[in-house]
Amino acid sequence: MTGAFIYDAVRTPFGRAGGALSGVRPDDLAATVMRASAERTGIDPGRIDDVIFGDANQAGEDNRNVARFGALLAGFPTTVTGTTVNRLCASSVEAVIQAARAVESGDAQIVLAGGVESMSRAPFVVEKSAKPWPSVGNQTMWNTSIGWRMVNPAFPAPWSISNGESAERIAREWSISREQQDAFAVRSHQRAAAAWADGVFDDEIVQVPGAELARDEGIRDGSTVEKLAALRPLFAADGTVTAGNASSINDGASAVLIGGEGAIAAEPLARITGRATHGVDPDLFPIAPIEAANRALARSGRSWADVDFVELNEAFASQSLACLAGWPELDPERLNVHGGALAIGHPLGASGGRIIGRAAHGLRRLGGGVAVVAICIGVGQGLAVVLER
Repeated sequence: MTGAFIYDAVRTPFGRAGGALSGVRPDDLAATVMRASAERTGIDPGRIDDVIFGDANQAGEDNRNVARFGALLAGFPTTVTGTTVNRLCASSVEAVIQAARAVESGDAQIVLAGGVESMSRAPFVVEKSAKPWPSVGNQTMWNTSIGWRMVNPAFPAPWSISNGESAERIAREWSISREQQDAFAVRSHQRAAAAWADGVFDDEIVQVPGAELARDEGIRDGSTVEKLAALRPLFAADGTVTAGNASSINDGASAVLIGGEGAIAAEPLARITGRATHGVDPDLFPIAPIEAANRALARSGRSWADVDFVELNEAFASQSLACLAGWPELDPERLNVHGGALAIGHPLGASGGRIIGRAAHGLRRLGGGVAVVAICIGVGQGLAVVLER
């Protein structure tokens, strides 16, 4: 088996719900990063064996296999195939893993992976009755942007609480205070703002034509612990999870170009050396990345002592702090060195590609090392990948 290498990673700036990218269709967002990846590496798109893109929604303009639609809109030859995968928040991490497996097994030489989400444009949907329409009464309308909908009544009720309620449970059970959560969120904004100002993200950003952004739209320079302390809890009257210490609703896309050794003339950014999944009770999903990362490191033949930094998707501050507590060997300063989703945003299907890309570019800037990428997933899963350079 050959190794799987990351040759390029690119993303759009992430827009806020109803913001600069809300007028852009998700298939056009996907096409933007797909086209950019081919142009940046100079690869003939016809050499791409497959396009694998993650998308958590798929209820609106991203239906009917957005990976294939994006590739066609990007101008790729019709011979370039595409498939769309869904592991909710980790959909684009799943896409990268499937791409790496295809390369390692010899089924493909070059695969373009990534993900897309337009939470702004996610539609409202109405259940369809099995009865003839004239006899149908009122129907429930669901917002498909995020969260549970049309839950099977056989599913245990405690397992189908909202993600925010799960974050509250983790904060309570892991003794994570409101002050700790707010401080972590402020750190995320400060680090992300500094990274943009210092040009850290320049090599991984492509603008969406007609919707250009100077940086990720959700970053708040003026965020302070004092300001966040004034926000009310969202999920419990005496809770600690607020809009300030939870990730927002966002739009964006990411792409990661993966190939075997020497498949592209350019020097690879990193090699994928380990990956793992882990499952927990659905209402405990925030802590699932802990064991996923441990397993991925073991499969890569590495330990936490070898890790230079970690890119963890910040769905909630309580979730991130719980994961930190679950990795006692990790220096907290090595987690999300340039900020995370609390500031940058979390367009579900695109976030995994962002953190993998950030890790790959981070290893290049560092000159080598080991990075862990981890993400929590609604309904009780965690996913992790180890990169080396």
